[in-house]
Amino acid sequence: MQPTEKQKEYWHRNLVVTAILLGIWFVVTFVVPFYARELNSVSILGFPLGFYMGAQGSLIVYVLLIGIYARYMNRLDREYGDHEGHGD
Repeated sequence: MQPTEKQKEYWHRNLVVTAILLGIWFVVTFVVPFYARELNSVSILGFPLGFYMGAQGSLIVYVLLIGIYARYMNRLDREYGDHEGHGD
C-alpha cells in the first residue's frame, strides 16, 4: 500500500519539526556545557549562566520542547484529519 500525497506531506512536516527540536536539544545538551566556562561570565539571578543551564535551564528547555512538539502534533493531526479526539 503506497502512502498518499497527504500522508507524505504529513510525515515530511513531522520530520521537519522533529529535526528542528532535536537541533535545539543538541545545542542545549552538548554545546552549552562545552562553553560553560565562557558562559559563567554572565550571571542570572546571581548564579553563573553555565551553572544555571546545567542545574535548571536545560531542564526548562526540555519541558518546553516536549510541550511545543505535543502542541504542534495535535494541530497537525487536526489539520490532516488524523485527530483521535483526545481532549485538548
